[in-house]
Amino acid sequence: MSDAEEKANTETTEKVSSKPATPSSPKSPRAAKSAKSAKSTTSQKSVKSAGSVKTAGSRSGSASPKSAPGSAKSTPSARKRKVRKLPKRELETETGEPPEGILPIFLASKTQELFECKTDEDVTPEFPYKLLMKEDIIQDMRARAAVSDFSPMKQMILDYPGEELLIVFDDAFKYGENFYICTTEESKAILMRPPTAEARADGEGGGAEEEDILYEYTPPVPKDWVSQGSEFEIADEVVKDTRAKVVLRVSRLRREFGVPVKFKDRNSGQGKDSFIECEAYVDKNFDLKKTELDCGIQAISVVKDTGSQTDWKYPTNASTQYVAREYEEEKRKDVAESKPVRDFVDSSVDRFQLALQQNEIMNVFTDDWMALADEDTTFGSKADNHLKEYQSFTDLIFSRDKTITWVDWHPTVKGVVAVSCAERYSFDERIDHLSKILMTPSLILIWSFSDPIHPQILLEAPDDMYCFQFCPSNPNVIAGGCINGQVVLWDITRWADRLKSHRGTQKQKKNTMNSLPGYQDENSTETPMVRYCAVSSIEYSHRMPITDIFWVPDHMEVNKQGQVFENTSTECCQLVTAASDGYVQFWDTRPAKGYVAPQVQKEENPLSTPTTFKHIDLTWKPLMRMHLPRESGHGDYGPVRFSMSEKQGVRSAVVKPAEPPKPEKKEGGFGIRRGASAKEKVPLENVSSRYYIATEDGELVYCDWKVEKDTDSGKLTHMRPLHGSTVHFGPVRTLQRSPFYKDILLTVGGWTFTIWKEGLENALLESASCTHRLTCGHWSPTRPGVFYIARDDGNVDVWDLLDRSHEPTLSQNISAHAVTAIYPWRISNKQQLLAVADAVGTLHILEVPWSLRHPMVSEVSSVGNYFDREHKRLLYVIEHKDMRTREKKDREADIAKSQPPVASESEAEIMMKLKIEYQEYLDYEKICLTSLGLIEEKLD
Repeated sequence: MSDAEEKANTETTEKVSSKPATPSSPKSPRAAKSAKSAKSTTSQKSVKSAGSVKTAGSRSGSASPKSAPGSAKSTPSARKRKVRKLPKRELETETGEPPEGILPIFLASKTQELFECKTDEDVTPEFPYKLLMKEDIIQDMRARAAVSDFSPMKQMILDYPGEELLIVFDDAFKYGENFYICTTEESKAILMRPPTAEARADGEGGGAEEEDILYEYTPPVPKDWVSQGSEFEIADEVVKDTRAKVVLRVSRLRREFGVPVKFKDRNSGQGKDSFIECEAYVDKNFDLKKTELDCGIQAISVVKDTGSQTDWKYPTNASTQYVAREYEEEKRKDVAESKPVRDFVDSSVDRFQLALQQNEIMNVFTDDWMALADEDTTFGSKADNHLKEYQSFTDLIFSRDKTITWVDWHPTVKGVVAVSCAERYSFDERIDHLSKILMTPSLILIWSFSDPIHPQILLEAPDDMYCFQFCPSNPNVIAGGCINGQVVLWDITRWADRLKSHRGTQKQKKNTMNSLPGYQDENSTETPMVRYCAVSSIEYSHRMPITDIFWVPDHMEVNKQGQVFENTSTECCQLVTAASDGYVQFWDTRPAKGYVAPQVQKEENPLSTPTTFKHIDLTWKPLMRMHLPRESGHGDYGPVRFSMSEKQGVRSAVVKPAEPPKPEKKEGGFGIRRGASAKEKVPLENVSSRYYIATEDGELVYCDWKVEKDTDSGKLTHMRPLHGSTVHFGPVRTLQRSPFYKDILLTVGGWTFTIWKEGLENALLESASCTHRLTCGHWSPTRPGVFYIARDDGNVDVWDLLDRSHEPTLSQNISAHAVTAIYPWRISNKQQLLAVADAVGTLHILEVPWSLRHPMVSEVSSVGNYFDREHKRLLYVIEHKDMRTREKKDREADIAKSQPPVASESEAEIMMKLKIEYQEYLDYEKICLTSLGLIEEKLD
């Protein structure tokens, strides 16, 4: 008998001879779960192969037990077998507790991968032993610190005298964990060395005894099926027919059955029924957006021929590899399997694994300084919780004791802001002081941060300006609305450099004569006054002051019928104005059809007026006038604010990119350009023609500028307003759309402000009445839930819907007088300014704190969800209100049916009642006249 067979007979385990001992309870839930699965697996193995015997063997470098192949086949009937009992090994104990020199340890899957001891792969119940280097374990504890599974026994590993430690896979969780480790060299030697001859002799001597064991086959008993909901999921996945099947019947004559068919070739163009051509066409009924695209690219380097001029230093012998070397397949395999490459990989594995572990623990590429306090979005910091005064502008000549009616920032030049000033007179006071008003120029002041004392440019207007706006596509063009109803245009191209340069850097000419008193050169520091270059015809202008003006975005234009087309010139050329005379008007700055540009003559221009819009000066007529009658038919709405859904810079409505415009001869900023012909224009189907207006009576009206045919007269007229709501007790001062949600609007008027959703007749959010009248408001350009509200007592309230919705987050006093205009502007990612104008001609520039300009994480979605919840709440309230109204009507109808009918009065009774009422009226009239002394009371 060989040593292996003798060893298999002497070291037979007790799993067959007796029932397996119950393992000690695991120390962790994960160990308990593994022990349970191990126990069930062991029992299944014992049923499938009854009488199998496990023996211990040895291998070089590790000791691994192997199963004996001599097990008999299991049958359903009972079997008997002679089995020997051997004495227990030295390390096994009767109580199941770990003996001295063995310590249980739990190794996670990550640790098993690092040390190549994965369960059921690297170590199995048949080969449970694994030798680990002590230096590798110490390096793992240094790299992963407390995360390492060996950290609880750190001191034991450091004190271990040997270089290799033995770990054993505990499949049955005998000691409570999935592995146990030998802490001494003695325990390691006992497990590693094979049994001696004396031990085998003892086992073959008196220690072995035979015993008959009867195995019985117990068939499995099926359990009751308990529903866990899987049958419903299976039923949902079953495809069911939801419509009636289409029945198609094809028939032919009986005499044609079996008739031979002969085919021949013919030209398809000879007959009409030869083929049907299905040509592709664009279906305008729907717009299908492409969301996913599979495309292929050629990932090779692009060949380019370039040249560069470098400085010559000194001649050297150098070479440059400009083409990548590519090996053949056999050469690649030889290089990959070469010893230098393998040595390099082996030397780099440790550093590579360390880098991977560090990447899993933390991101080594994170810039801590850039992310410092990035998530500190709490409001209320003592150092950053108020609006700081940054700059203030006032002119002692042109804006003193005047009210600022409008504020607008320059679109492209940073630090430039413009204001319009008007006299603080009522209508009657303007008539009394008419001579003074005519002698005082009406101006728009353009300020720059480089000079807070003198305005950079003065724009002269025919009358006081109530509103104006820079052209988004060409900021050198400015449009404004006068108090007399006229629309005015300026062109400051000639003086645009003054806005970009600093006044302090301008060099003055030194002249000894100019330094004498009375001979100073005033032009060197004098502010230029620019005269308007075009004004609308007074006959076709508004009859009331223009209170709002708006440039139509550069990607669209509107014709006289209200149809929207694509603007191929990509320049803003149309305006919208609103006034309280009951009209909203569209204006076009381009010349009308048939206009012939006059020949340029060399004439003197003493006022230096730009000729950019000379073709429409004093003859400018509105392109389209929209009359806004009330829904009741009595009177008109008085619009003071206008808002449309399209905004500048958003070109999502354009189906395809516009072709570059042809070069045109331009004069000044805009030049004389005509629009494209009707055939060349491309209609924009996705642009909505509906808009909102706010009236002087506190109403918000939803309108449409499309033209429809009147059923009575047959003429083309504009559609009547769709619906209107009255919520403000006074004129609406602000009507603005949110820069983040195109269907959310903010209105400010009277003592309240409201937030609306487009299409709804009721407000989503309405504030409580304030103690002071609200004058204006504006959305924050960077935070979707923040907006600013100004009051007539000089205070500015900052509202944050994510912080609180019943009161302002911040209220700060800015001026001792009423605030007339407010406009925040984003200078950069680190700076945001707030322009606040008051009623005495002072413009305050405030710096917005970090907490009010820096958006929080996912603030856009949070505020959007807030508006959606308010929308659902509003629909719920409206639905239940209608339901209660119907119930009340039904209840009143039931009461009316239950009451007895009232008997009708006769004609004689009705006449008698009328006579009595008339006699009472005569008696009362006589008493009134007598008390006034108009008649004398007659004594009977």
